[in-house]
Amino acid sequence: MKNHMIIMKTRFISKVVIALAIVQLNTTFVQAQSDSTAAAPEKPKKDKRPVKDMFESGYLLNNQTAMIPTKHTLEMVIQHRFGLLNSKEFDLGGIYAPSNIRIGFNFSLSNKLQLGFGTTKNNKLQDLTWKYAIIKQTRSGSIPVSITYYGNAAIDCRSNVYPSNVDRMSYFHQLIIARKFGSKLSLQISPSFSHFNMVDSLVKHNNIGVSFNGRFKLSDALAVIFEYDYNTTKQDSKVITVKPNIGIGIEAATSNHVFQIFISSGQAIINQHNMLYNANDFTKKAFCIGFNMTRLWNY
Repeated sequence: MKNHMIIMKTRFISKVVIALAIVQLNTTFVQAQSDSTAAAPEKPKKDKRPVKDMFESGYLLNNQTAMIPTKHTLEMVIQHRFGLLNSKEFDLGGIYAPSNIRIGFNFSLSNKLQLGFGTTKNNKLQDLTWKYAIIKQTRSGSIPVSITYYGNAAIDCRSNVYPSNVDRMSYFHQLIIARKFGSKLSLQISPSFSHFNMVDSLVKHNNIGVSFNGRFKLSDALAVIFEYDYNTTKQDSKVITVKPNIGIGIEAATSNHVFQIFISSGQAIINQHNMLYNANDFTKKAFCIGFNMTRLWNY
């Protein structure tokens, strides 16, 4: 009887020890799983916001940039081109020579769409413009470039030049492909299509071109800017001489103002006129001093 009681107690103690061991093992396993889960690093979320300050302004010398001001922003631009520096007359760097000027206003209906209008001194051009951001480069790099479509329609308002009002019209379409490299460098390549309803004999109505533009920041407020525009459509050299438009300059920016001063062989300001009718050879000092000034108001 005594032996039987000892055996029963031994079995009971063994069962308790085994039960406690199982509970301890289960607790240790659950704790290990919890620690493993907590130690696993979270995957970083991709920043889908557009890159900041790809360009300070919607204008870069004689070209547009991929930048569109934020929704409900009114943008005023003044563009001025003095006379050519290689003039045989004493024009004080082109200041005394005939100059060209354009004043324009643009309004952002949304963060992607901007509409505008302007008037230009040479040829009394009145223009309507539009710009739409198709995609924007993201900060995470999930979208590597910004693509913006820009277009304009211009009418030549000089009297006794065209047989009909339709003949006065010209159009410009451009796809701006831009990328910001790091914090300082932004570059663009922009294929374009220009059309004139009426041109001189043997000059082509339709013209394909390409533009290269860029900006390199020297500081938060100062940058070097440049452009190169080339008309790839061949013209009859006996009728018209088309030269690439080349320009380089300096940009200074504040929160609401951007000022650009530069030298450029393009005097027409309106894109399609620079593409087809620019006869100034930059290598022969056939360029002018120009400046752009933009002012923003957000409503």
